[in-house]
Amino acid sequence: MIEAMVSLGGLGLLFAVLLGVAARKFAVEKDPRAEKISEVLPGANCGACGFPGCSGLAEAIAKGEAPVAACLVGGAPVAEEIAAIMGVQADGGEERKIAHLLCNGGYGVAVQRAKYEGLQDCRSATAFASGGKACTFGCVGLGNCVRACPFGALSLAENGLPVVDAEKCTGCGICVEACPKGLMTLIPERSKVYVACSSKAPGREVRQTCQVGCIACRICEKTCEFDAIHVVDNIASIDYDKCTNCGRCAEKCPQKIIINEQLTGRVAVSAK
Repeated sequence: MIEAMVSLGGLGLLFAVLLGVAARKFAVEKDPRAEKISEVLPGANCGACGFPGCSGLAEAIAKGEAPVAACLVGGAPVAEEIAAIMGVQADGGEERKIAHLLCNGGYGVAVQRAKYEGLQDCRSATAFASGGKACTFGCVGLGNCVRACPFGALSLAENGLPVVDAEKCTGCGICVEACPKGLMTLIPERSKVYVACSSKAPGREVRQTCQVGCIACRICEKTCEFDAIHVVDNIASIDYDKCTNCGRCAEKCPQKIIINEQLTGRVAVSAK
């Protein structure tokens, strides 16, 4: 009995030594810069950078596989700290962007042909006669984008449309991916004008389904002195490289679907 116990103890000790040697021999050396970068990153683990969480991004930056400004959530301040760790010059990264809803057809504005009582999920509602909404391009208002936002930057307004809090929005783009109709988009922070509609239906059909839909009248095109807005596929589209935020297109739009945030405030709002 004693011999058996001594034998087992000896084997245990031998295996422990072997495991210790193997651990040292096959250990993967960690770049200390990756650990420092991980401490600097916000820890949101949102995946907007394209890497599996903040730790994955930290390792990628340390290996030179990702730029120091890859974290959209941290923005320029975090990029500068990471650049200091990496011993490089921060380039400032991309311009901050803010999410906007390309629809203004809330309750009392857009025609509702049927009452949807299915799963409270935008994808499900979209597959089932667009949630009963007459405009098949419009927001069904079941909040997939709101639930997807990890920063609490989205909420549903009384009119059934999501509202973006520009102060909380990090431009991560998660809400863009969450919307089955592609109604969320990211717009440069400096840009104050956007088109709150995505309908590609002919103007006559739009008038029958929504009071604030784009009717492709092209008045905005004719008004703009900078060639920054054009109607393509029955919907106005702004070229933000040319737009000067003059707001004349919003002023002249007969449907009032072009929003000028210089008048409404920086928080993206929807008509009630």
